[in-house]
Amino acid sequence: MSADGTKTQAWTWDLALQGIVPPMISPLSGTGEVDGKALTVIVNHILGGGCSGLFVLGGCGEGAWLTREQRASFIRAATRAAEGRAPVLAGVMLPATGPAIEAARQAADDGADALVVGSPYYFSVDAAAQQRHVEAILGAVSLPLLLYNIPQATHNPLRPETVAQLAQDRRILGIKDSAGDFEAFQGFLAIKKRRADFRVLQGNEHFASASLLLRGDGLVPGMANFAPALFVALHRAAAVGDAAACVSLQEEIADLCTLHTHGHWLPALKAACAMLGLGNGMPSPPLLPATAEQRRAIAAILTRHGFQPTP
Repeated sequence: MSADGTKTQAWTWDLALQGIVPPMISPLSGTGEVDGKALTVIVNHILGGGCSGLFVLGGCGEGAWLTREQRASFIRAATRAAEGRAPVLAGVMLPATGPAIEAARQAADDGADALVVGSPYYFSVDAAAQQRHVEAILGAVSLPLLLYNIPQATHNPLRPETVAQLAQDRRILGIKDSAGDFEAFQGFLAIKKRRADFRVLQGNEHFASASLLLRGDGLVPGMANFAPALFVALHRAAAVGDAAACVSLQEEIADLCTLHTHGHWLPALKAACAMLGLGNGMPSPPLLPATAEQRRAIAAILTRHGFQPTP
């Protein structure tokens, strides 16, 4: 904030989505309240590592599992911690249009710079329903939107042709694609031929290098919560066409990804962060924190990659 209380901004959308935009974990206290102090530490760690944006309330941020009050608190806390250094994108990944519009309006009031919107879920929906859903949210708020394709959670994939239709509206900034479907990913990249400022970001860490070498714009990797510099280095290597460095860094990322196999992936990620001083590892109910045995296995993975975890 500036001296007169107005929001300052040291970023542009053109550059913010051509980099690393971590899907932030949501640090919770033992009683389920927002841990604002831990969140500030995480934000500073991410931005200090060279990342260009912050995505709150996505899958890693447990957005669909938090209460309305928790979601509002996280957006406000992230915006304060960012201090205008990078945009805060807020997920409104709720199952239907009405709840998503309510969350979108609340996110706008709480200071988010953009919204992240995916397909409706629980029920199967077709492309026309997906388009109506996104257009209704666009009509309810003035913020721009980043689309999010994650069919493993929604069971309703966003198809390139649907996204191309939506991308005719310039308030659609681009898409985060976590499907792991390279045919669809290349379909999203093709939209850039008609709209050069449309940003395509990869959310699946296993496809990070390949996506960047295919001229994807950026990454949205959960492990950038604790290893931002690793993904920033990969993005820079791809930008200069250093394929050998990309292969080496991808091998490191793939091995780090094995930490997700020790219990549920989300408590495992939060445990890794906690052992590096980023939160306390507490997930939202009904999930439980990683066990002592799981933490030891995760710590061993972190150690062999040069981190110094505190089990």
